[in-house]
Amino acid sequence: MQALLDAIATMALPAEAQRIFHGRGGRYPGCEQWSLDAYPPVLVLTSFEPCDDEALARIHAALAARWQDLAPGQALNWVFQCRAEGQLSQTRLMAGQVPEAHEVSEAGARYQVHVLKGQNHGLFLDMAEGRRWVRDFVQQRHAQQPGVKVLNLFAYTCAFSVAALQAGAQQVINVDMSAGALAIGRHNHRLNALPTGAEAGASFWAHDIFNSWGKISRKGPYDLIILDPPSYQKGSFVATKDYARLMRRLPDLLRSGGHALLCLNTPKLDCAFLQEQMQALAPDLQFLARVPNPAVFADVSEERSLKVLVYKNSD
Repeated sequence: MQALLDAIATMALPAEAQRIFHGRGGRYPGCEQWSLDAYPPVLVLTSFEPCDDEALARIHAALAARWQDLAPGQALNWVFQCRAEGQLSQTRLMAGQVPEAHEVSEAGARYQVHVLKGQNHGLFLDMAEGRRWVRDFVQQRHAQQPGVKVLNLFAYTCAFSVAALQAGAQQVINVDMSAGALAIGRHNHRLNALPTGAEAGASFWAHDIFNSWGKISRKGPYDLIILDPPSYQKGSFVATKDYARLMRRLPDLLRSGGHALLCLNTPKLDCAFLQEQMQALAPDLQFLARVPNPAVFADVSEERSLKVLVYKNSD
């Protein structure tokens, strides 16, 4: 646990949503179970193994001491979540409080989060560089030819959509099976004063993607397609068999010279899993680069970490 305690003792006062300590990357032996995130004004500690009250007491003492240095007189707010394999996830407030309307910032955008319910908090912090890439791509594309159209598949709470519209996209179509997640996505757009609408702004389709190709195709072609599916979600998506069904569609959905962003977050599959299938199923799309992960998410093996690959359709 010492590496976690050291990270707490030296952390800066977080102003934006960010990871502070990433034990899961395996770079801190003995701390693989721990991660610490900041969703200001709340810190969220996650353990992927069972832990006892003594360990939590030591972490609380470290957080309280550092918080006194960083923000004297301000309350320490922190949440603990245990996500031990084979057990139900447990989340509890350890100190302070969580804002009823909990909003955080990242790169000039605002997002609603919910750290006391569910395993996912509304904003995936490891995808920060992916969102940055989308901003840069859309901004450059818009400068060359206005009217950028983006398809955001498995949109969740639509953070990619916010990034794209802020960068100048004309239209983003967000597709996800969860109407609840898309409702938060709409709220995220309102937080950032972004338009919503069928032809100018963001659209939110609570659809099963695999049953909606006709509708999706009619709105194309697209300058950018973002695929950020879960690696395994029973009854919805299993990467090993379902990613190929997405890849086959890309050539027909992408505009000439359009780009695709393929995301995969499981340590069980490497970049070759995506690259080999893309070569077989969509050979006209050229692999350009892998988007680097935020430095704090460094892993002993980059093939275990989040994989975000960029492809370009032939001109």
